Amino acid sequence: MKNRIIPLLSWILVAWICKVFLTSLYYKFTGHPDTVYIFTTIGNWLQTYLGESLGSLFSRYGAYLIGSFELLTSLILLSPLVFWLLEKLSPGANLPRRATLQCIGGLMATVVMSGAVFFHLFSPLGVEVLHEGKGDGGSLFYAAVSILVSGIILFILNRQYRTNE
Repeated sequence: MKNRIIPLLSWILVAWICKVFLTSLYYKFTGHPDTVYIFTTIGNWLQTYLGESLGSLFSRYGAYLIGSFELLTSLILLSPLVFWLLEKLSPGANLPRRATLQCIGGLMATVVMSGAVFFHLFSPLGVEVLHEGKGDGGSLFYAAVSILVSGIILFILNRQYRTNE
């Protein structure tokens, strides 16, 4: 029973994490005004602690950096599907295990969302992002927290499952 529940729960968590990460890429990679506002706000705040050049770099390139990391995380989390297909085509091939990849991906999601939650809580960005007189009702913060928790659970489940395989 455990052999089916952990992979199923893992795939549900992977689906949620990848949905949020992949749907946000458009905003991060196209210079959407909301994204520019978020990363400029954080970059300006960072200038007071890390200096003008690092804060300015984060303002300009932070969305691309974070978006690229989220894309890489999604690819790692979803890669067991490709390896499963390859294993069907070439039985006996020595391919990475689902649990190992999703353990790594869970850790990566946890790391990136720890940063997001930190900036929401401790920078002028706030829990509810206010831009052009409109608030998001905290949706970005709550999504970040849900992915942070999902990543931790994914890491723990698959770390344990991986050692029992």
